[in-house]
Amino acid sequence: MNESSLSAAPKTGLAGLKENWLGDLQSGFLVFLIALPLCLGISVASGFPPSAGIITAIIGGVLVSRISGSYLTINGPAAGLIVVVLAAVQALGEGDAMAGYRYTLAAIVVASVLQVLMGVFKLGQLSSFFPTSVVHGMLAAIGIIIIATQTHVMLGVTPESGNLFSVIAQIPHSLLGMNAEIGLISFLGLLVLVIWPFIGSKIPAPIIVVLVGVVFAWHFNLAQDAAVGGAKFLVSISEDFSADFYFPDFSKLFSLAFWEAVFSISLVGSLESLLSTTAIDKLDPCKRSSDLDRDLTAVGLGNIVAGFIGGLPMIAEIVRSSENVNNGAKTTWSNFFHGLFLLVFVVLFPGLINSIPLASLAALLVYTGYRLASPETFYRVKEVGKEQLFIFVVTIIGVLATDLLVGVALGIVVKLAINLVRGVWPNNLFKIHFTVQRQDNDTLVIKLLGSALFSNFLPLKKALNQLEKGKTIIFDFTDGYMIDHTVMEFIHDFKRNYEAQGGQCRKVGKALETFSDHALAARLMTPDDRKQL
Repeated sequence: MNESSLSAAPKTGLAGLKENWLGDLQSGFLVFLIALPLCLGISVASGFPPSAGIITAIIGGVLVSRISGSYLTINGPAAGLIVVVLAAVQALGEGDAMAGYRYTLAAIVVASVLQVLMGVFKLGQLSSFFPTSVVHGMLAAIGIIIIATQTHVMLGVTPESGNLFSVIAQIPHSLLGMNAEIGLISFLGLLVLVIWPFIGSKIPAPIIVVLVGVVFAWHFNLAQDAAVGGAKFLVSISEDFSADFYFPDFSKLFSLAFWEAVFSISLVGSLESLLSTTAIDKLDPCKRSSDLDRDLTAVGLGNIVAGFIGGLPMIAEIVRSSENVNNGAKTTWSNFFHGLFLLVFVVLFPGLINSIPLASLAALLVYTGYRLASPETFYRVKEVGKEQLFIFVVTIIGVLATDLLVGVALGIVVKLAINLVRGVWPNNLFKIHFTVQRQDNDTLVIKLLGSALFSNFLPLKKALNQLEKGKTIIFDFTDGYMIDHTVMEFIHDFKRNYEAQGGQCRKVGKALETFSDHALAARLMTPDDRKQL
């Protein structure tokens, strides 16, 4: 990108609103249509009242958009947090759903304080410490859990309580005993989600799923069934929105389960938010780079507010943010408008929300879970290397068999072990060795000594981000040993962004061995006969 195109980047603040208000308003409205059903579905699946997700999205749009460090992200609840929030409600509530909800609100507040501290102390870069295969494995495991739990909701059946594998094992029984009316609404919703992309309509698929569900819920008179003592198959929020505000209960502050919830919410929320913001920066037509630490601080502050009034934790959500970019948004005002539309709708039209069937929301979540854990995801990871697939699968099994924190830790340990087996020196595992040399006024040489790994490359990342713009950067790998996939992916993204701002990047050094045909696969640069660093 040349200097003139950079100067054409949209203005921010009130100037940006004046310049881009129409496009951002239109995008905000379309994102609102997607966000409304997803916020409701994520809330119910998380063990929270349906209104909790809307509260969070309103705060994410109206408040966080004004202080964030990103440009085009949409803040709100995400499917990736369903697992940790529901686990917290169940563990802290010990059978009392409302008590578990209020204890979890307290955990959200404390986790959010940790997020703010991470942003203030500029720890946003720590997200890079998690290997790509481990992150994908974590998200795929979350997708599997969402599918397993929401399938029963789609069938109108409540499974017997038990662990995850028990819930999965009961799916055939739920299929045999499903409620035909609820099953029809659910499968029509899935059908819409599958075929809608081929239609090419501007109307978001989630809103069509909801409209179809509302029509059939009216036809089957589901509201009347609930009124006479039948099962509740529809969303239920208060006519007065403020009546859905609940306050946290900190009485379990010193329990182990409370702090496990705190760290799970903080880890998954921060990691997902940082990764989503980074991904959306790649889609930004103006090639702007977000301030990750400022963005993490803003999300943390928004989560503190949400936790204190009954909301779910929020992140920079990837699906709604991608749609925001595709709709032509230019500034953070689109996020603001999406939150404002949600606020107006929930205040003026609560009756419409209460006509939405839970089955439609479950269909949206099952589809989301499938996208996180689809066969295509497994294939993409395998393309990078067999060892990446192994780490990916180990992380999935670890999360499913234990919990999210243990599963992620297991994936990281396996990744470190593979690096050691491949000959990385122990003292190079967490410490990188490189030099930055000026070859001439316009050329800088980054010379790697030894290995560059997910566990040690943060100093390299920091050094590269501080380089002058518009120069020629040469990555000299001739004295390197091993470069893993996470670092190759980072260098690829750095090269694209640096060249978009007028610079040039190239690599020197031919790999002795790559672990797959993928362009960004891990590689060995020299034989393992080097002297110890």
